[in-house]
Formats: sequence, structure tokens, C-alpha cells
Amino acid sequence: MLLDTRFNELTHRIIGCAMMVHRTLGNGFQEVIYQRSLAVELERAGLIFAREIEMPIFYQDVQVGARRVDFLVEQTVLVELKALTELNLSHYAQIINYLEAYHLEVGLLINFGEASLKHKRFLKNQPHPN
Repeated sequence: MLLDTRFNELTHRIIGCAMMVHRTLGNGFQEVIYQRSLAVELERAGLIFAREIEMPIFYQDVQVGARRVDFLVEQTVLVELKALTELNLSHYAQIINYLEAYHLEVGLLINFGEASLKHKRFLKNQPHPN
């Protein structure tokens, strides 16, 4: 099986920014603190991003609602943040569903709530990790 590397450079840059935030703040803060701090790091890294933007959700080509995403970086990578003691399969399903609903191909799930930063990269047409 070939690995999909199309978004590696961009996702590595985003993860590097998240690592800087976690290294500086550690764990234990509310998600919004990490979100604001990550925005500072993404800007310093020269990345173009939108934060807390409302994106429509479609069901069979009919808009059925909207949801705010934490970040959309370079109009390509969906970034969903958590500040939890542990991620579970429902968090993975959430980002996979978002990729489908928003017609995006790559997403990052980043958790600042653990002693070490945790992150997972998701590609729309690949099975999620267990």
C-alpha cells in the first residue's frame, strides 16, 4: 500500500506549531487557550488560516446545518483541537465525518490535554486508526 504524502509538509508545519504551544503551556488549560495560542504560532509560521469559521454541512446536496471548525489552514487542512485526558474512537469518527461533510481531504486531530501532545492525521478515503 502506498502512503499518501500530498499534505505531509503542511501537516508537519501545523504539528510543529502545536508542539511549540504544548511545550510552552503544557497540559491543563481549556481548549480555547490552546486555540488562541496555536493561532499565534500559525501566524508566526506564515501559514494562512481561518479560526472558528462556520462551515455548512450537507446531506445529499442539501444544506442541513453548519458547524464551526477550530481551524482551516491554507484552505486545505481541517484542524480540530481537544484538551482532554484521552481521545477515543468517537473523536476519530468526528473528524472523518467532518472531512466528508466539508469536502476536504486531510484533517488533524490535536489533543493538548495529555502530558505529551497527541496528534493524528486523517485522510478522507483512508480507514481511521484504531
